[in-house]
Amino acid sequence: MSAYVIIDVDVKDQAQYSEYMKKGAPTIFAYGGEPLVRGGKTEVWEGAWDPKRIIVLKFKTMDEARKWYESSDYKEAKKIRLSAASGNVICVEGI
Repeated sequence: MSAYVIIDVDVKDQAQYSEYMKKGAPTIFAYGGEPLVRGGKTEVWEGAWDPKRIIVLKFKTMDEARKWYESSDYKEAKKIRLSAASGNVICVEGI
C-alpha cells in the first residue's frame, strides 16, 4: 500500500532552507519517493489549522518512506531543516 509523508513546515531561515532543499530532494528520489505537493497555495476550509508550507511525498510503502526518513543520506539534510524551520511530519498509508 502506498504511503504519503505529509510535512507542514514553517520556514524561519529561507537561505538555510534552500540549502536543505538542494540536499534533501535527491534523497527522496534515491529512495523511490515522488514529490506530489511542494509549497503550493493552501486554503483552510474547516478547523483552526494554519498551515505554512505543505509538502506531500509518495512512497511505495510505509517501510520505504521510513527507510528514506531514517537514512544516513537524509540525516544531514534533516539537520539543516530542523535548524531552518519548525513543523510537523506524519506518514499515512493510502491508495
